[in-house]
Amino acid sequence: MNKKLFMPFLVMAAVVILSSCGGLKPLDSQYVKAEPQPLEAIGGQVLVTIDATFPAKWFNKKAIVTVTPVLRYEGGEAWGTAYTYQGEKVRGNNQVIPQGQGANVTMTSSFAYKPEMKNSELYLTFEAQVGTKSVKLPDMKIGDGVIATSELACAATATPALAADKFQRIIKEAHDANIMFLIQQAELRSAELRKSELADWKGLVKESDEAPNRNVAIEISAYASPDGGVKLNTGLAERREKNTANYLAKELKKEKVDVPVSANYTAQDWEGFRELVSKSNIQDKDLVLRVLSMYNDAEQREREIKNISSVFNVLADEILPQLRRSRLTANIEIIGKSDEEISALAKSNPAELNEEEILYAATLAKDCKDKEAIYVKATELYPRSYRAWNNVGVMRFKAGDLAKAEEMFNKANSVQNNAESNMNLGLIALTKGDKAKAQQLLGSAAGVNELSEALGVLYLQQGEYAKAVNSFGAVKSNNAALAQIMVKDYSKAQQTLNAVPNADATTDYLKAVVAARTNDSNAVISNLKAAIAKDSSLASEAAVDLEFSKYANNSDFASLVN
Repeated sequence: MNKKLFMPFLVMAAVVILSSCGGLKPLDSQYVKAEPQPLEAIGGQVLVTIDATFPAKWFNKKAIVTVTPVLRYEGGEAWGTAYTYQGEKVRGNNQVIPQGQGANVTMTSSFAYKPEMKNSELYLTFEAQVGTKSVKLPDMKIGDGVIATSELACAATATPALAADKFQRIIKEAHDANIMFLIQQAELRSAELRKSELADWKGLVKESDEAPNRNVAIEISAYASPDGGVKLNTGLAERREKNTANYLAKELKKEKVDVPVSANYTAQDWEGFRELVSKSNIQDKDLVLRVLSMYNDAEQREREIKNISSVFNVLADEILPQLRRSRLTANIEIIGKSDEEISALAKSNPAELNEEEILYAATLAKDCKDKEAIYVKATELYPRSYRAWNNVGVMRFKAGDLAKAEEMFNKANSVQNNAESNMNLGLIALTKGDKAKAQQLLGSAAGVNELSEALGVLYLQQGEYAKAVNSFGAVKSNNAALAQIMVKDYSKAQQTLNAVPNADATTDYLKAVVAARTNDSNAVISNLKAAIAKDSSLASEAAVDLEFSKYANNSDFASLVN
């Protein structure tokens, strides 16, 4: 028989077989709906919900039908969750579909996203059996392509955490010495003036006054203890201040020390009293402190405390004598090297800089290579400085050398486990798609200024877009704008993209996405043109990006992407 004549007979035979197997025949596409259309990558997964109807009389009572969604793309395919249904006369544990009225079913699946899926087709496949006979049903196409805008999230462009220096141009120190007085007396006693504490204090003042990088100012604070009347104590404290000031003036003149001196007095030192009592172990101290909090009037306070007979003698012997004093305070400012001096030494003799100075020197450098060179030198001079190692890693991260950056962050943690390096290693984990490890590392980075931005990237990659927007806050970056796009806040996303410092090709591409979603065709073309000019590979990306599907027949768009 002629083969050409034989083929139609084979087709007719197949139709007879399909229609004779208990009524199972290809399911009409009108009975199947897949959402969303097109599919979309969310948190690295492509999710689909399929609502299907098996119409009345379709499902044979002895049939078993397994339905599986499959996403096919160039070079491969991804299979979703299989759902099996059975007729009324089948013994099994699958969902039963009544033949008479049919049934509605819902199937959900997810596919691990791959870039090739942007240009893909979603099918339903059917494996059917009626009794002991297999029935071949054709695949049904139910969707086209995947929108993958969320996959533009990029941890490699996030801000890594620099471990800050603690350099202070002016370091302030306060050094005290006390001159004690007898009860109700204001005379300076020779025994007090001969104390080593006072001699050391005067020596420090003289040394600081002579040092070229120090400023000194002296404050005299004279006190009277709170026992005795206000009038008595006021006069007493005032005389103690005057006598102390006169003594100090003579001593400074003798040593040829010329520094500013200020003086004040406190008639009744209730604050000092409260502090000493709270630090003591005296009996009923809580009762004494309660009296201080209950009464504001000084004389009433004194009466109430004297009424606590169990403790007053201890107060008179141990606490009150410590409050009869003049306190001498030397406020010293130590002035560090200027920016110019530090920058010059970083180039000529970095060994002359301490750890804080050399780390600060790197922040003064304008060129990234110069910054990195200073941080590298810091690791040589101070190998136990985790901040130096971390900051070398930061410079490598910014340069795109993620392998070296990871090595440096791990080295920093080996010196001292620290929040900055943990955060940075979290970003490295995100660039590798390891969200679980990233979450663990970012959880060990509390207090780092850049943590919110890093968490924003994590939330983006997890598909938690509202949390990402909140975490990014006022950050102006491509990632922050992407989060706003994903929650459909296009006005805010446009503002963010316009404010991104050092805008790149992705910035322009995201602007084109916003324009496409807000139906601004001119902005779509102009922004895509800018993006492709910076990165020519984006032409082929835009060609298959369903964000721009409505512009496929636009001649300007076609000329850009072809």
